[in-house]
Amino acid sequence: MFTIEEIKATHAKVKSGADFPKYAQDMKQLGVQRYEHFLTDGHITYYGADGFILPAAAKWPVREIADEALGEKVKNFLEAHQQGKSDYPTICIQLAGVGVEKWIVDLTKMTCTYYDKNGNELLLELIPQP
Repeated sequence: MFTIEEIKATHAKVKSGADFPKYAQDMKQLGVQRYEHFLTDGHITYYGADGFILPAAAKWPVREIADEALGEKVKNFLEAHQQGKSDYPTICIQLAGVGVEKWIVDLTKMTCTYYDKNGNELLLELIPQP
């Protein structure tokens, strides 16, 4: 199975959201089937075959997630990020500020879905081929 060190090495290649499709392919090759990324503190839970679960530690102190989810702002921030106009720390702050609590990347379906604090789906995106 995959390790946190392998994931960190894969993530280190990403410079902006424009690199995400290649990152998704690399993660899939490691054996990651899906992962949940929580914006409250940056912790991520990775899932692999046969029930394998690998939790990753928090990346920053706990931050507030906006109570009101602003779907149009979520979409606008993500579009700019995917064009390489923001980095990872910036998009995390922006999305938390408009009500995104977490996103789930499903590497089997090649989707990324954004959720608010109530578990409501705010946006579902297909991950393009690199």
